[in-house]
Amino acid sequence: MTAKLIGINHVALEVGDVDEALEWYGRVFEFTLRGRSRHAAFIDIGDQFIALERGRMQEPDRGRHFGLVVDDKEAAREALRDAGVPVSSPPSLDFRDPWGNHVQVVDYREIQFLKAPEVLRALDAEGLEKAERALGELRSKGIRL
Repeated sequence: MTAKLIGINHVALEVGDVDEALEWYGRVFEFTLRGRSRHAAFIDIGDQFIALERGRMQEPDRGRHFGLVVDDKEAAREALRDAGVPVSSPPSLDFRDPWGNHVQVVDYREIQFLKAPEVLRALDAEGLEKAERALGELRSKGIRL
């Protein structure tokens, strides 16, 4: 018997300094601080979270990365550019944070990822309509909206 993967609870990112990381990510993304310890901070992302942990020592990530889902990818691109962060060319949106973490940003409307209506309501994101391509991916998995 095996367990079926249902989702991701959280991702932990290693950063040099937690306070600096909170300030840096706060210039680019709107978020709520879930909690804090001496060596880590926890940022809510809807019904999931990211942990920022002090202790980054390795070189910048190459293949290893994680993706964030946002309500407006182009607003994120603009905020990153305003913060002086190099970003990839459209349609993708990739960047590295100051500690070398490779981040991909995707728009909620463009991917098969779904949030429960209660979560979208709490995030004030109820009006986000899925693009036809994303709906097709969901239908191919037997998920009908």
